[in-house]
Amino acid sequence: MAPVPICVIGGGQIGERHAQVAMRSDVIDLTAVVEPFAKRRAQLCDLGYPAVPTIDDVPEHTRGAVIATPTADHPNSAKGAIDRGWAVLVEKPPAGTLAESLDLMDYANARQIQLFVGHHRRCHPFMAAARERLDQIGPVLAIQGIWSLRKHDSYYDVPWRKLPGAGPLLTNMTHEFELLSYFIGPVAAVCAQTAAHARGGPLEDTAAIIIEFENGALGTFLLSDAGASPWSFETGSGENPMIGETGQDYVRIVGDNGALSFPSLDLWLPPKGQAADWRVALQHNAAPRFERVDPLEHQINRFATAILGETADLCSAIQGHNALAATLAAAFSADVGRRIELHEVPMNYKGYSEGQ
Repeated sequence: MAPVPICVIGGGQIGERHAQVAMRSDVIDLTAVVEPFAKRRAQLCDLGYPAVPTIDDVPEHTRGAVIATPTADHPNSAKGAIDRGWAVLVEKPPAGTLAESLDLMDYANARQIQLFVGHHRRCHPFMAAARERLDQIGPVLAIQGIWSLRKHDSYYDVPWRKLPGAGPLLTNMTHEFELLSYFIGPVAAVCAQTAAHARGGPLEDTAAIIIEFENGALGTFLLSDAGASPWSFETGSGENPMIGETGQDYVRIVGDNGALSFPSLDLWLPPKGQAADWRVALQHNAAPRFERVDPLEHQINRFATAILGETADLCSAIQGHNALAATLAAAFSADVGRRIELHEVPMNYKGYSEGQ
């Protein structure tokens, strides 16, 4: 099979990571990295990447584009790729508002162009295994999650990270909503409260969220980028070499026949032939260990597979939109101080009140 020609639009830190995995993939031909800033473009060229200044400079035989520009530019860059007939994998979130996200989906659908969202976590091998093991615990009734990592002090020295919308709710929680929906199903409503005790100012550092799923399951999630703990996806999975690994689970999922811890995938089930009620001690069933992979590499390889017309487990446009909707609903709930169903989120809401 000839390598699939794919470009990356956006040559920043995330764009370079996508270009890096594309360059070392046997199934992808990296045709270009679009980077408008000359200094950064020169750096990319020095590193061996085929950097070009505009989308018009991308070779015509390109068949797919990874969009890794700032979020506000995602729709415009994605539409530029769609206009050229390229399949699109847009970094999460697909847009800054629900209106922009829906418009982008409509744009791709009208032109019959594939559109995916880069929620890469589902590309870990333990993700599909988790869904299979969930079948053993019966219908899911409840989840409990905590993501708490104290970001280093200089993290917020970057000016844009102090702006409204740059706190952990919009930056980190979208990953968790997509993951939980992948396991349990769509989110129906949320009720959230935020605090800024650690850093002060208008930007939240901690959030507590009650989550209602469409299938009736309930969940709670605690989120903080000021609190030090061993509990997060990154520390539990060892995905990010820049974040210390602890191997600790950060999500627990409860069904009527047992429970599952994630990401270890350890199960708690009743002894064979016995009912799962409180008179019986549940037994611990350790999960097999999984090969460690680079999820971005697996994601871009799956993107190539999808371009060739084959089935690939990627986050669809509607799934990425739903994760954005749940995240914005949590932010809106914290703003207005009440439970919010996803359809109540204003279409042009950016995750914070204007003037904040």
